[in-house]
Amino acid sequence: MVRFFFNPETKAYLRELAKDFNISSNAVREELNQLKKTNLLTKEKNGRLVVYRANKNHPLFPELKSMVGKVIGIDRVIDDIIRRLGNLECAYLIGDYAEGKDTGIIDLVFVGDINHYQLNDLSRKTERYIKRKIRPLVVNREEYEGLLPEINKRPKVMIWEANQS
Repeated sequence: MVRFFFNPETKAYLRELAKDFNISSNAVREELNQLKKTNLLTKEKNGRLVVYRANKNHPLFPELKSMVGKVIGIDRVIDDIIRRLGNLECAYLIGDYAEGKDTGIIDLVFVGDINHYQLNDLSRKTERYIKRKIRPLVVNREEYEGLLPEINKRPKVMIWEANQS
């Protein structure tokens, strides 16, 4: 569920999930069928592959997305770090977690002018609570725009924007 409900744009197919989670394709198939039966997932054919994704129209979708964020610890990252950094324009979750893979390392891109010492201090404290490593990259707007082609090659999810406070 983490794979599908953290970033609802994520798509996955049976063998990919079996490989990523190192479990049999039959076990994955049974779980996917149950999630599809309850309409939590949608499926579509893409050539010979059947691709699954979160059903964003399901009435429980917002709650499940919120719960998955709490399990991963992103809610703590936002509350404990992002809101206290200073002049931050936006923050993105990139890499494995943006794809819904709980690998233990949370890669973040912060765009703005922030205090690096405070970021490191807040990151260390938050890591102890969420039991995951936080790997931040801090860039200004110009650097971000230069890195955008590379960042866009990876899965990413905007987790905070200055005008949403």
